[in-house]
Amino acid sequence: MLSQFRPAIFMILLFTAFTGLAYPLAIAAIAQLAFAVQANGGLIERDGKVVGSALIGQNFVSDRYFHGRPSATLGSDPADPAKMVEAPYNAANSMGSNLGPTSKKLVDRVNGAIEAEFAAGRIGMVAADAATTSASGLDPDISPQYALAQVAAVAKARGLAEDRVQALVEAHSDNRIFGVFGEPRVNVLKLNMALDTLR
Repeated sequence: MLSQFRPAIFMILLFTAFTGLAYPLAIAAIAQLAFAVQANGGLIERDGKVVGSALIGQNFVSDRYFHGRPSATLGSDPADPAKMVEAPYNAANSMGSNLGPTSKKLVDRVNGAIEAEFAAGRIGMVAADAATTSASGLDPDISPQYALAQVAAVAKARGLAEDRVQALVEAHSDNRIFGVFGEPRVNVLKLNMALDTLR
């Protein structure tokens, strides 16, 4: 009987060491070598202080900053922890809205976002990411079209010339990876940090 247990225990220990220790450590080492920024959370610092992550969006609400796309993430209601309330860019609760195209709540939210953009004078034509949420609710990037549509409002709020703000957007626009993968994009946090350096 003991002769049957020995190989089983040995195999459990061997595969625990391999899949529970060696493999994760090897993948972590490869990630640190090949993708160090992403493996460490894409943290962005200013004056030695972490101000955010290039991989997770933030909720910019001031007219002085470029806005990210809407976020459908939720958080606990401070008044009643049993209930959930809207909490944009809540990284602890990443999710999309899961609302279908026939959902009145979705239609109302999209129409409300479009009306808000027009009312703020940020857009003349609505970019899709100005009114729709991402699958994670944490998307840190917007399309160059949405960023350019916000130039006039941001320039006005800051008292800057529109061409300077537009040049900043164009300088911070990234193309498709290898010219094939993904879509052109602008990282909102990096753009807003660069905007703060303009005088």
